[in-house]
Amino acid sequence: MSTQDLSLRAAKRKVGRAARELIDKVHHIARQSTALLTAPETLRESVRQQVAILAAADASEALRHVPLSHLRGIVGKGVRIGSLERAGYRTVADVHGTSVERLSRVPGVGRASAVHVKRAAKTMAARVARETRFRLDPDWRTPGQTQLLATLAALRHADSAAKSLRESLDELTSQVTPLVPDVERATSKWRMFWSRPSRRRAALAALARLDQVLSDPTVVSLIHTLDGAVRAVDPSSYEPDQLWKDYASDAASFNALLSTLGGAGESDDEEAIHGYIEPELRQKITAVPLDTSLLTATLRGYQVFGAQYAIHQERSILGDEMGLGKTVQALAVFAHMAAKGQRRFMVVCPASVQINWLNEIRRHTKLTPYSLHGPDREAAARRWLQRGGVAVTTFNTLSRLTCLADAEIAMLVVDEAHYVKNPDAQRSKSVRELNKRAQRTLFLTGTPMENRVEEFRNLVQYLQPDLAARIKVSDTIAGAKAFRRAVAPVYLRRNQEDVLRELPEKIEVEDWIEFTPADFALYRQAVINRNIMAMRQAAYLSDDSAKLERLAEIVDEAMEDGRKVVVFSYFLGVLEVIQRRLGAVVIGQIDGSVPATTRQHLVDDFSRREQPAVLLSQIDAGGVGLNIQAASVVIIAEPQWKPATEEQAIARAHRMGQIRKVQVHRLLAKGSVDDRIRELQEKKSLLFNEYARKSDAKEADRRAVDPTEHRPEFLDDESIPVEQRVIMAERYRLGIS
Repeated sequence: MSTQDLSLRAAKRKVGRAARELIDKVHHIARQSTALLTAPETLRESVRQQVAILAAADASEALRHVPLSHLRGIVGKGVRIGSLERAGYRTVADVHGTSVERLSRVPGVGRASAVHVKRAAKTMAARVARETRFRLDPDWRTPGQTQLLATLAALRHADSAAKSLRESLDELTSQVTPLVPDVERATSKWRMFWSRPSRRRAALAALARLDQVLSDPTVVSLIHTLDGAVRAVDPSSYEPDQLWKDYASDAASFNALLSTLGGAGESDDEEAIHGYIEPELRQKITAVPLDTSLLTATLRGYQVFGAQYAIHQERSILGDEMGLGKTVQALAVFAHMAAKGQRRFMVVCPASVQINWLNEIRRHTKLTPYSLHGPDREAAARRWLQRGGVAVTTFNTLSRLTCLADAEIAMLVVDEAHYVKNPDAQRSKSVRELNKRAQRTLFLTGTPMENRVEEFRNLVQYLQPDLAARIKVSDTIAGAKAFRRAVAPVYLRRNQEDVLRELPEKIEVEDWIEFTPADFALYRQAVINRNIMAMRQAAYLSDDSAKLERLAEIVDEAMEDGRKVVVFSYFLGVLEVIQRRLGAVVIGQIDGSVPATTRQHLVDDFSRREQPAVLLSQIDAGGVGLNIQAASVVIIAEPQWKPATEEQAIARAHRMGQIRKVQVHRLLAKGSVDDRIRELQEKKSLLFNEYARKSDAKEADRRAVDPTEHRPEFLDDESIPVEQRVIMAERYRLGIS
């Protein structure tokens, strides 16, 4: 007996109820497929509606805090706002929600005035609505925000599942749908009995085929996956507490998706989003769509443009401010080029961020990462050269990689590119040689270049030598925007305020303390010894440290509020003192001796902890490259010589993905080197105020009110290193000869 005859005989046993069950399964697959494949657009529309409702509610709440008196500048003279205030109308919302007829009945307010006031309130309401920033707030967690978060979570699953399952579902549908009409006949033994032999045979053949398809293990697994995916695209299936935990750990992805739907996200300032590039160049850059098929991250509009810019310009610098996602833009370029058939990509970066690059490649792309660092670097490099993917190495390792001599690289990315601003350094020479073999090169640096023309010119020299020769100091005179337009062929920069709207507020506080007698004794001795390092640490090293006590108070307040804290200091000794004072709330310390992988593990542990915690870090070790959005309190233990050093450290926490208002505390000791460093940061003349001596004879002696009359010459002598001038200034101030 043939296989076909055996199948038909088996099919006869399924005539009736078994056949009906198979058809029910086909209908179930059809319903589930439709539900899944239509879910992305359905959920997107739901998000838009929910955002509109929540944004309107936020705007209405904001309007309730706008005093009615603010309408005076809109309605002009002659409209008696005071009469409305005396009648109990206190805010613009009170007027906005009241009819003209009711307003006109207020004594002293006629109909014409009521119309003017009502119109002014409408204008103010529209203004407030435009300026109100809607954002998901984990400390508020209203039912509406929780529902929106559930819809976003469902949408993320829907996009992923629909993309991955569509082809398999289409193939399955094409196999089973044509079989259904014939199998329908086999659902009834009576119909089969009265059917012609040819139709009975066709029904049995279709039934056998349908049973075979639906019994296939691959199809069984597909149906199981489909059912799970459909459950995942139902917003009601998500637990609120878990939703907010997921948001806290990956807010950047949620907000990126939200930004594509008109919710919280980037600015609508097109010029800012495109880095103030001229329209003609902008059109050329955006003419080629970005292929994101190998990218698993959702890009914001400005990030799409950043990737397109790097692709079109071929050799350029992406200088976005820290926290705007330069890494994911570079990965989007890799993914686009890989989708077009390119194979080998390379990242050169500081050792402190190498592990982060490897993690981000795995997380945001379908490309394979290779670590070209450590003892196995040559073997890993050979695998990369053979198979393709993204190789990640460090500045110091690059010159020791022997296998790169003849390697063809589709794209080179140099992270923290200001590390190669000195063309004579060995790492700069290694990058220059590698750049020559790369089809495209992208430098990443969050350090603004507008006021560092020589450094900027050095970086451009690697990429576009002809343009570098044309860059002049005068290009910066007209300001940052004009500078960016002038160098648009090679440099794209966007600032946080240019493009991000949902980023929480950053509150910066200068916590000035007075030395205790013990503090001052240590400090004075350090000045006598001309020891600048001891001067900067003295405020923490006495048994009665006022700075340490203030730091502990800030940490205690943060713990009570359920916040996490990161403390930055230049000095290991200071961090050790802080760790002893704070005790068990400190989960670890990042310093120069901690390997990059361990640093990342510390940050991951810090981020996963549900309880408040403190992470300590040397500012040079943890202030660059790491993402510490779990911290919403940042403490700078002592001022740094360069403001950029502090800003880079703060940007570890105040960056895309941060969900809470960030408090920044700078601990400063009055009457110490801290004063001097802050003056230098603010570009003030050293000791400007200290030498404006108070005197009873100040009216008679102009030197008492004009510090330039008695200002020591050494303060302005730039041939003396700044640290030495600070020591000399402090000795002068304290009367130490």
